[in-house]
Amino acid sequence: MFYYIKGELALLDRSFAVVDAGGVGYKLTISGTTYSALPHTSGGNAPQVKLYSHLAVREDGIELYGFATPEELNLFRLLTSVSGVGPKAAISMLTQLTPEKLALAVCTDDKKQISKAPGVGPKTAARIILELKDKLRADAETASDVADTDAPAISGIGSKSAEAIDALTVLGFNRAAALDALRGIDIDNTELEDIIRAALKKLMK
Repeated sequence: MFYYIKGELALLDRSFAVVDAGGVGYKLTISGTTYSALPHTSGGNAPQVKLYSHLAVREDGIELYGFATPEELNLFRLLTSVSGVGPKAAISMLTQLTPEKLALAVCTDDKKQISKAPGVGPKTAARIILELKDKLRADAETASDVADTDAPAISGIGSKSAEAIDALTVLGFNRAAALDALRGIDIDNTELEDIIRAALKKLMK
């Protein structure tokens, strides 16, 4: 119904924001990630903000959710598409982890990291990984194909390198840059998570 709501940030709480748009105050439930991204001011003029929104209609009422970026909104919708994962659990995960770290945890089978979120147990974390891992990788590959139309094909790499590249593309890097970042890393004798961490250090320079 609403793709985003733009207006004055009338009120900001750790769990919700009120945006005054056209004289109407919209209360949107937000994650810790979005809370951190919004301007924190006291006094003076209310800052202008834009929150990408999701409207959830349930038997007991209607709730509006707001996100600082379309990427966080898309991940929220993916999470709530998983059996047994509701909006509350999805917001909990996006509060515990940034969208990038959450996507990385899914792609690297890191159930422990995902289940740190309140209300998300190991079984739910395993289900999220099972149902979303391929979707996230497919989305990353599609985006990467668009970005890498002129890049040389990547071939002859091992499965661990391929997993690392998939995880890095989920985080927004193109495949050619991800492959280049793996150079010099002892792939065979390094854990996948450490490979990704080392590559990220190179890519973030």
